Amino acid sequence: MRQHHGDAEPDTLFFDRPPAGQAGAEEPAPEAATESPPRRRRWRRIALISFLVVVLLGGAGMVAGGLYYRSIESSIERVDAFEGVPEESRPQVVAKGAMNIMLLGSDSRDPENTSGSRTDTIILAHLPADRSSAQLISIPRDTWVNVPKSPQGRGGRDAKINASFAWGGVPLMVQTVEKFTGVRIDHVTMVDFAGFKEIVDALGGVEITVDKGFTSRHSLNPDGRREFVAGKQTMDGAAALDYARERYAFADGDFTRIKHQQQVIKAILDKAASGGTLSSPTKLNSFVRATADAVAVDESMSLVDFAMQLRHLRGGNLDFFTCPTKGTGRIGTESVVLADTAKAKVLFDAVRRDSVPEIVAAAK
Repeated sequence: MRQHHGDAEPDTLFFDRPPAGQAGAEEPAPEAATESPPRRRRWRRIALISFLVVVLLGGAGMVAGGLYYRSIESSIERVDAFEGVPEESRPQVVAKGAMNIMLLGSDSRDPENTSGSRTDTIILAHLPADRSSAQLISIPRDTWVNVPKSPQGRGGRDAKINASFAWGGVPLMVQTVEKFTGVRIDHVTMVDFAGFKEIVDALGGVEITVDKGFTSRHSLNPDGRREFVAGKQTMDGAAALDYARERYAFADGDFTRIKHQQQVIKAILDKAASGGTLSSPTKLNSFVRATADAVAVDESMSLVDFAMQLRHLRGGNLDFFTCPTKGTGRIGTESVVLADTAKAKVLFDAVRRDSVPEIVAAAK
């Protein structure tokens, strides 16, 4: 179940509606929220990848220009991610010094995403106390879980995990993920694939090895098509975005797309580290400013401090995993992902205890 450095299976950002009955199809969540307030819209401008790059690679530059970057950080949008989350229901801290961050992503260019009330990527990022590595564990958006009841009275029943965002925003998502994993969430970051193209282009493209050629029929090209041939190649932003979005060209749909997204994340990290981003004040400045204008984080999170702690990490220090599952199935009219609760319990218990070797073993 675990494939090292970019071949695991996290959740996805889908582009258009799958055929009826396809595993992973998203039925409209009942009681869905109406249009999100303006305060929560700005985060839909940039990719999850850009946040990872700036915090994992931007640290060195931030150390050198601490005051400057702190002034930029003051403009970053904040969200009260823990508002109304009852303390008595939250998991206790087990491992001092470790940090667990919930990364939420959505695709604002997705034609289905009209209300802005859904999150399609849910990743629990674990940072060990020694900050020598990072483990990113994806929870598929269609995972069937128990969603606590929100202060507004929504939820309080079993549903797909991403319904919690529609019913109660970030705080209910925090409650749901904490209840499902037993891991206490320290921080929350919300980002999107909408700015993905610009991030890749700013790096001058990224190198991707395509295992098997395929045709994307949801491309950014005018005719909606793009051919990908097998082999190593440099992709610009538009090609990389098409590569990371496509799922209908594959028999296993989302799962191949998941691997592609992981490939691209690692490729961006590696390119940023080797392509002069850190050594060029101009490039780093542009990158950090773009990120500061786009991401939203919880009210207590300092991206500068965070980046300084992680400035030694590179793509080779990241491991990508997925929450153990028993595959897909149907519950009523809904196509869902069925969690392997026994294996998930072992995995997330290792996260709680900050035991990286056990995390790796449990995710296999």
